[in-house]
Amino acid sequence: MTTRIVLVRGINVGGHNRLPMADLRDVLTELGCRDVQTYLQSGNAVVTAGPRNVGPRIEDALRQRLDLDVRVIVVTVAELRAIAQANPFPDGESTPKKLHVAFFDVPLDAAKIKEVGTTHGNDQLAIGGRVLYLSYSDMSHNSPLIAALRRIGGVSTARNWTTITKLIELADATG
Repeated sequence: MTTRIVLVRGINVGGHNRLPMADLRDVLTELGCRDVQTYLQSGNAVVTAGPRNVGPRIEDALRQRLDLDVRVIVVTVAELRAIAQANPFPDGESTPKKLHVAFFDVPLDAAKIKEVGTTHGNDQLAIGGRVLYLSYSDMSHNSPLIAALRRIGGVSTARNWTTITKLIELADATG
């Protein structure tokens, strides 16, 4: 059993795909996850779980039990720590709401990233395996990086730096 971070994509945004965290905790527990903790209302959970392929099982359970067709990305706490340590925008840590990490379901294509470009207006992105680091000059919702992410393709879900560090803290407390 490994401590894993569960990131549910696109829930509780603008009244769509409503998923109370109590329901998410119930689904995760029913799937055999232990030490389930959720953070905020945006589909973040720290669990002790078996195989890495727990993501598709969570997607199926959410679809069957709650009629939610959402994607789930799962990383180990070791992977999340490595992602945090590799942050190419350390100055962004002082404004954690403007520094995000976008998690993808597959490794990213460096050639595609080069084609899309790494600077968009005053905002920047950097590749890191299955993640993109996103540094916003203002707020993410009005950034030209959003259009760039759509051109990259794949399934992704982003979390701000505050959430990244909090999930690591929760995982460390789980032990």
